[in-house]
Amino acid sequence: MNCIKHLKTALIIGGVTVGSGLSRAQQTQDNRPKNVLLILVDDLKPNLGCYGDKVAVSPNIDRLAANGIRFNMAYCNQAVSMASRYNLLTGARSTSTGLYNFGSEFRDAYPDAITLPQYFMNAGYHTEASGKVFHVGHGNTDDKASWSIPHHKEKVIEYLLPESTGRQLTREEAFFENTSLFFSDLPPNRELPRGAAWESPDVLDEAYGDGRLATHAISRLRELNKNPEQPFFMALGFARPHLPFCAPKKYWDMYDPEEFPMPEYEKDPENAPEMAIKRGGEIDQFKPIPAGRHVFPDSLTRKLIHGYYASMSYMDAQLGRVIDELKRLNMFENTIIVLWGDHGWHLGDHGYWTKHTNYEQANTIPLIMVSHGVTKPGSSTNQLAETVDIYPTLTELAGLGKPVAPQPIDGISMVPVLKNPDKKIRDHAYHAFPHGGYIGRAIRTERYRLVEWKNRDDAGDVIYELYDYRLDPLETKNVAQEQPKVVNEIKKILARHPEAKRQYRK
Repeated sequence: MNCIKHLKTALIIGGVTVGSGLSRAQQTQDNRPKNVLLILVDDLKPNLGCYGDKVAVSPNIDRLAANGIRFNMAYCNQAVSMASRYNLLTGARSTSTGLYNFGSEFRDAYPDAITLPQYFMNAGYHTEASGKVFHVGHGNTDDKASWSIPHHKEKVIEYLLPESTGRQLTREEAFFENTSLFFSDLPPNRELPRGAAWESPDVLDEAYGDGRLATHAISRLRELNKNPEQPFFMALGFARPHLPFCAPKKYWDMYDPEEFPMPEYEKDPENAPEMAIKRGGEIDQFKPIPAGRHVFPDSLTRKLIHGYYASMSYMDAQLGRVIDELKRLNMFENTIIVLWGDHGWHLGDHGYWTKHTNYEQANTIPLIMVSHGVTKPGSSTNQLAETVDIYPTLTELAGLGKPVAPQPIDGISMVPVLKNPDKKIRDHAYHAFPHGGYIGRAIRTERYRLVEWKNRDDAGDVIYELYDYRLDPLETKNVAQEQPKVVNEIKKILARHPEAKRQYRK
């Protein structure tokens, strides 16, 4: 039985239907279906050379973008790792599932959900994952049903220097290792010591997890290449630039700290409602971050920015090793590649750090797609896109049609945009974030962002934020009261979406 016939049979068995099988554009000359390499990067914002950042050292991501299409206005659906990865891997927005917070497993809400890799597995693909793909930690676990072989885990929080931890289990290590699930005698997390926010030892790349992850991925590609008739779906999840900023010294040495752009606006937006404001949070889990401070001294701000860029460049080098091996094995042209950042990151703008807001820097993400025969090398688009769009885009690119699953599939395929970057198929992006007893649902158009804040108990007034990015790119002022006409127009777009589901509870 040839591979195409096998795939069609598997699709029928898996309960998935395709019309004409694999599309001609998605097959190589020897009639093989395309492989998929899905690259997930934790906390990666579009501070990259290919996105116009003059300081960033990101040659390998830049090279990947030169081979495909770059989305200039891509957004996550919720600016927190657990939920954002569920958005990607289930194709469903948090507001559709009620899965907003750590500790909520998607299979508790949707036992028969068909994840993105599972959809490909049902179609005859071999599927596997390495690194941070699903969010494992904070009470969440991996999804065994998504993978043909067991998930290969690597550390997200990792230190090499004793002074970084005092040789004790730190707060974030405990969170990401789910230690509270297995060791009931541990003190509460808040009583554990804080780990260092950065370290830069003079070590080899493989001393940290992302280096080992790249080595493992290279080994797996070589093994998969032994059976070229078997298509694969590989998900590869890099941890850096997630805090702590632990990267080999040579990546720190790539930068002159004095060249980093410092935050231009370190205040809360004027007229922003209380529930939209961020204070502390994840950044407070690390030393030497001063507790209770909103704006840090310039020296600390510059050090954190340096750590972010150094960690990004370290990850970029590991990603480059994987892409180079894909090319060496002559698999590059027969592999659909997606690079995705799970959400953005505040680098001191508004005096905020990390994610967990509805503002631009927490929600804008890098999104790059490469599919030979479909994407034009070096192209870019201003089409608004969401994380949930990746699921239907990949199934169409692979010739598997429009996905149907027990869970909501909220995205739309971006294949028309891949073929013609000027094409417009969506007039907005939609995201949400819960905070302070409210759910904030947001609409981002090319010019504006409207955020609607509703009390989770449907009590009290509905509160709006409106930001005009043409006149105020730094979000210095909420102009909802001054622009009622614009608010009403965007509220019509918001009305197309169902009300947000309440937090799922088992």
